[in-house]
Amino acid sequence: MLPIALTLGEAAGVALDITIAAWARRERERLPPFIFLGSAANIAERAILLGIDCPTREVEPEEAALVFPMALPCLPGFPEAKAEPGLIAREDAALTIQSIRQAAEFVADGRCSSMVTNPIAKHALNEAGFAYPGHTEYLADLGEQLFGEKRRPVMMLAGPDLRAVPVTIHVPLCDVPRLLTTELIVETGKIAAEELKRRFAISSPRIAVSGLNPHAGEKGVIGKEDIEVIRPAVDLLCQAGIEAEGPLPADTMFHPAARRRYDLALCMYHDQALIPVKALAFDHAVNVTLGLPFVRTSPDHGTAMEIAGTGRARPSSLMAALHMAAEMSRSPVQA
Repeated sequence: MLPIALTLGEAAGVALDITIAAWARRERERLPPFIFLGSAANIAERAILLGIDCPTREVEPEEAALVFPMALPCLPGFPEAKAEPGLIAREDAALTIQSIRQAAEFVADGRCSSMVTNPIAKHALNEAGFAYPGHTEYLADLGEQLFGEKRRPVMMLAGPDLRAVPVTIHVPLCDVPRLLTTELIVETGKIAAEELKRRFAISSPRIAVSGLNPHAGEKGVIGKEDIEVIRPAVDLLCQAGIEAEGPLPADTMFHPAARRRYDLALCMYHDQALIPVKALAFDHAVNVTLGLPFVRTSPDHGTAMEIAGTGRARPSSLMAALHMAAEMSRSPVQA
């Protein structure tokens, strides 16, 4: 069995904590085997601080699945991060980036099935000269470099009861109407639908498309975007053979009966998608990057440096990310 490549993340945050806590729950949670692309010494030191018995073994990915039941597999020779809990070390930025790239290379080489990324401190990477806004953009670049495929990545948040994709992501709310176009909605919807087929074995995905304005614009009384931008996008998605419905009022899209009618909610902006997912499954939601030539998932939380090393960090979202990466890797990928 191929292991999942789990990245270092920000060593000053809870990445080490949740990695150790997840491995400690491997049997009870029936976790798929993973290899930690970071220093075994960092794991051992943090495990002592947390009071968790977590033996480590430095092995190559090919041996990770065999070792996993007895010890946490770690990549041999990976340099030790200098950070202490809650205190970022500037020189660790290079290790964080190295770990992400190594994970992508292992997947590209067929040595790992997929990758799960631990939380990073974006400001620390940017201060060290990292040229990307975050994981997603860097992974898209790595996909082109390693797989020869230039693709547009799409962010999906997924919990046990809801999958949601925001069309616009990390932009000010006041800019959303200007950035929202029919073409962008259609492109995002098509990528999401294709990935539900390829990675989640949903043969005919049903997509609920939210409106932008209250009550989906109330037939143009509360804004024209729903009529002029979103409705044409829904029509084009339907013409492309995708079962899409909308624009729908966002305040009535997420109750249980409504959620049973679709496989994915396509939302117009960040909070419109993320609030319902996190309200329904705060500790179990997963960040999934759709559209890449490889599988990548991540816990849906940040570095939480204020609780690093305290034992208060919960590994639930990381464990959900590991399970989802394994599920997506097992799904038959169609050309």
